Amino acid sequence: MPPVGPELISPRSPRVSAARRLGKRNFRGKDRLFLAEGPQAVREAAAHRAGDTPTLVELFATPEAAERYADIIGAARDAGARVHLAAEQVIADISTTVTPQGLVGVCRFLDTPFERVLAARPRLVAVLAHVRDPGNAGTVLRCADAAGADAVVLTDASVDLYNPKAVRASVGSLFHLPVAVGVPVEQAVTGLRDAGVRLLAADGAGDRDLDDELDKGTMGGPTAWVFGNEAWGLPEETRALTDAVVRVPIHGKAESLNLATAAAVCLYASARAQRAAGGCRSVTRS
Repeated sequence: MPPVGPELISPRSPRVSAARRLGKRNFRGKDRLFLAEGPQAVREAAAHRAGDTPTLVELFATPEAAERYADIIGAARDAGARVHLAAEQVIADISTTVTPQGLVGVCRFLDTPFERVLAARPRLVAVLAHVRDPGNAGTVLRCADAAGADAVVLTDASVDLYNPKAVRASVGSLFHLPVAVGVPVEQAVTGLRDAGVRLLAADGAGDRDLDDELDKGTMGGPTAWVFGNEAWGLPEETRALTDAVVRVPIHGKAESLNLATAAAVCLYASARAQRAAGGCRSVTRS
């Protein structure tokens, strides 16, 4: 593999210090940069562009990781990112994981304005209205991507999209579909409804059953699922803004489903109903 730059010996390097501070939300917001860790996230970051602007700005890699993932190093360099060989201690200093995988990328923010999401006339959207746990947020984003959703919306009551745990939990899906952030709940609901999207709140105490909705054929149109906090669900005022409150039926003895599992069930139910209704949505990629 061709050399990619000097090895960064000291964690005190200015570039390392600049990357390390992105573990804190206030610095991420100030710099409009975030960290992507591990081969899958870095690979997706290297392939992503916002218009003509590449998303990946800088990549730190241990010599072992650079050799093992030479294709990712090449893609990063092709994207114009600065690539640095770094000692394992440097990677550990930047990383927010207990066992770093040897690759840490610095990426530009990539959220999409909510108005652009609406202008695209989405048919399937996941709205994270009160999701505070970053792992849950990232996993729901991954579920939305897998189900073929057109967008994800994080309201101003939800966690930071660029929290390192959220980025890791998305396993690269963050780079696959438009995500709008910081949208007030009422604005999200009103905007989607005006765009012809039906709003369904996912709640274990819902008065409508997901199986019944599927049997009645009500799920084939444009739909946005509104998800809340795993511990206490959606506030009544948020549920009242939606068109229906739907529960995932529990056929066995489990007390409930966790947020990500419930989100996957709801999103796939909509994806299947829309595919059956219009033949235009596929959740399988070639």
